[in-house]
Amino acid sequence: MVALVSSAAALLLLSATVLLVDGRELSSLQRGLYAQSPTLDSRGVTHSLNVSTCPGYALAGLTESASGLTAKLNLAGTACNAFGTDFANLTISVTYETQTRYRNRRLHVSIADSNSSNFVVPDSVIPRPSGTHPKESSDLVFNYDSSPFAFWITRRSSPDATPLFDTHTSTALDGFPLVFEDQYLQLTSALPKGANIYGLGEIIASAGIRRDVGIDGDGNPTNGTIQTMWARDAGDPIDQNEYGVHPFYIEQRYDADASSSSSHGVFLASAAGSDILLSTPPGSNVSLIEYRLLGGILDFYFLSGPDPISVAEQYSEIVGTPTWQPYWAFGFHLCRWGYASTNETKEQVAAMRAANVPLEVMWNDIDLYHARRDFTSDPVSFPGDEERAFIEELHENHQRYIAIVDAAVAHTANATDVYDPYTSGAERDVFVKNPDGSEYVGQVWPGYTVFPDWFSEGAAGWWTEALRNWTDGGVTFDGLWLDMNEVSSFCTGSCGSGVDFSTDASSHERRATTPGLGAGEEQDVDVNDPPYTIHNGNGGLSISTIATNATHANGFVEYDTHNMWGTMEAIASHKALLDILPGKRPFIIGRSTFAGAGRWEGHWLGDNYSLWSYMRYAIQGVLQFQMFQVPMVGPDTCGFSDNTTEQLCNRWMQLSAFFPFYRNHNTIGALSQEPYRWESVANASRTAIAIRYALLPYWYSLFANASTRGTPPLRPLAFAFPDQLSLAGNSDQFVIGGDLLVTPVLEENATSVTGVFPSGAVWRDWYTHEVVNVSADGTATLDAPLGHINVHVRDGAAILLHAEPGYTTNETREGPFELLVVQAADGYAQGEAYIDDGISVQPTPSKTVKFAATEGKLTIGPEGDYDIAQKLTRVTILGVPGLASNVTVKVGGQEAPQASVAVDAGLRRIVVDGLELDLNEHLTIAWS
Repeated sequence: MVALVSSAAALLLLSATVLLVDGRELSSLQRGLYAQSPTLDSRGVTHSLNVSTCPGYALAGLTESASGLTAKLNLAGTACNAFGTDFANLTISVTYETQTRYRNRRLHVSIADSNSSNFVVPDSVIPRPSGTHPKESSDLVFNYDSSPFAFWITRRSSPDATPLFDTHTSTALDGFPLVFEDQYLQLTSALPKGANIYGLGEIIASAGIRRDVGIDGDGNPTNGTIQTMWARDAGDPIDQNEYGVHPFYIEQRYDADASSSSSHGVFLASAAGSDILLSTPPGSNVSLIEYRLLGGILDFYFLSGPDPISVAEQYSEIVGTPTWQPYWAFGFHLCRWGYASTNETKEQVAAMRAANVPLEVMWNDIDLYHARRDFTSDPVSFPGDEERAFIEELHENHQRYIAIVDAAVAHTANATDVYDPYTSGAERDVFVKNPDGSEYVGQVWPGYTVFPDWFSEGAAGWWTEALRNWTDGGVTFDGLWLDMNEVSSFCTGSCGSGVDFSTDASSHERRATTPGLGAGEEQDVDVNDPPYTIHNGNGGLSISTIATNATHANGFVEYDTHNMWGTMEAIASHKALLDILPGKRPFIIGRSTFAGAGRWEGHWLGDNYSLWSYMRYAIQGVLQFQMFQVPMVGPDTCGFSDNTTEQLCNRWMQLSAFFPFYRNHNTIGALSQEPYRWESVANASRTAIAIRYALLPYWYSLFANASTRGTPPLRPLAFAFPDQLSLAGNSDQFVIGGDLLVTPVLEENATSVTGVFPSGAVWRDWYTHEVVNVSADGTATLDAPLGHINVHVRDGAAILLHAEPGYTTNETREGPFELLVVQAADGYAQGEAYIDDGISVQPTPSKTVKFAATEGKLTIGPEGDYDIAQKLTRVTILGVPGLASNVTVKVGGQEAPQASVAVDAGLRRIVVDGLELDLNEHLTIAWS
């Protein structure tokens, strides 16, 4: 082992040993940490591979204003050129920004090369918020040392507390100051030892929802984390990069003495390929987060919270709030790769109805295509007229249809091959290119393919036209499924370049090349094989995707823009649907996502496995994307790859009924897993879907809050009850909207489950209304026979429900409402329901109905201009203080007939039935 070169020996040793979580050789982590022999890159440039010699920067030319500062950062010594060429001059900008709802709680710190040559995420992908505010009124404070330059963020309200973010060398990595090169950026911050970090994805983390920072709660060393940010087509690997990139985290800090906590957020607005390391050095009194980027700039947003839900809402002010979902999106969806024809697809719809298992949306995978080409339907197995008739029949039954769209577009085989999407796209010059200007030709399902260049001015119009032509041909979809958009390619480099398509179109292995180095604005860097190797699970950056030197219309290269491709496709698709289906909310589920994707689409958790472990992993995946402002998310229920079992599918169908996106989908060749295949699964599904559909007003209201305020609909227990340290690592339960606690069975053959019930709340069983008996340690063991999922509602909640769940969301919505009120010990309960037509593009007429209970009285107050046709027919009030059997109930001042009032003193429950209350009117219900 080479001798260490820094006083931070323990830190370096940890990074070189404990963080070997992906089995890579030591050298891939040694880079930049140990003195190594200098290397020559492919251009003949010498790189030291040793950041310990980097001199850092000195601040100069400071200009301060009421809302921040700007300054120059000049290289403080001889350039180290560790993994690129050091920039001699940088510019730092610090801005205290105004927010519409969280004023004075966001701090923007941007460090960029002064000549602006490194890539910056364009506003077309993340429109940056504007506005400033006086720094004196901000709770966040920017502090700095001039030379060597370092900065740290503190709270004005607690100036002596540990900084929220701290790059100061005395507490971070001594001898490792800021590194800013054309192909390598490095910045390190100290964290509290054993910090509670959530986010940084997309990831299936073996540690669970709370990220591994290199030490457990008992002080024992753990693996730590290498979170690689490089979008990758990979079937749900563990502790490796996968489909999406979200460089945002929430940190939660506990004050055990005060039984309180505070939270803040950190967002790096960068699309660069990168590693983000979390570690705790042996013997250190801090943990660390280190950013290692392959380019771009350091563009940080710091969010002050002070609680995790507020942090998530503040994050939405930067990346945008989630798109409004149509009401039908919350129904049950069914798909598989392997429905070979329109008739077979229709058979599934009929079988679901025959089994009385509700089905809202039917999907088709790539079986739909002719020759596996986008925007087509097979003329034999999916003829256009049959597809149109099938979808019309779905619509008549208030059901919907989703079609798949792959990212790659087939290249025509020869001069006689008629395929307009390619021909028109080539004419309009909308495809990604090689550095020499020729079309970049990869390989995906249809063979040789090209890839839309979303930076091309004509791409969006061409995309809309292709989708419209598809609907004109019979595939009259209601939404889109965007797949393979990391973007995926089955060969390395432009493997179709130079192929004579008229004679050799069937050969998909003819030529795998990556011609040239650099392109556009990247003339002097090696984008094919950068000197620093991030921990991409596929190895090289260009494996299984577009090569990093592929070029875009504006001179950008794939090296800089790769992580944004999927979200840029979603933006184009969302806008296309607004054009093709005017007046209707676009519904899109995509695979590859970047920061801000939720403004345009939802997400499914990718190609998972029919394993119990992956059912458990689904919980953390769904909770991650609530933080990332992509709340419409869920897994392939019952698993995608391999064969499910009756018991696993039973449990999973019930669990996924409490996720926002609810779809059963599996791979070709696997055992069929539609819920009607087993009677036990059908029964479990009916039960769970009935609860889900009853709760649709609640779900819909939560998503209205998400779309208006960025409030996450689902929360980990640690976020719902942020002051309880014991909940910090809970990854097996979750809370819906703050009022419903879901405790699923995640173990095979289990007939009971032990759940945690956060203190400070009284929890009642959803089914029986009985108060759960919680032990001294805050847990309870619950009966959970196959087909039963435990759901509990907390006191203080008021939840509007559909009283008669139907086969579809439309039938359910046409029925009456009921109201569940769960009073706290003081008689208090409150809630609200947002109601509109469920389909129109916002803004649209709406009504918010507010419910407030005090001891002996419930008030119902509507606000808004939407007319609610359905009546409120039943009200259930739980936890009524001092309840006697001879209760008198008055509705609107009039005494309710005794026959309509049922009292259960043991449950402290009053049920008032047979009502016909108008939710457009202010109402009171009183009891005594």
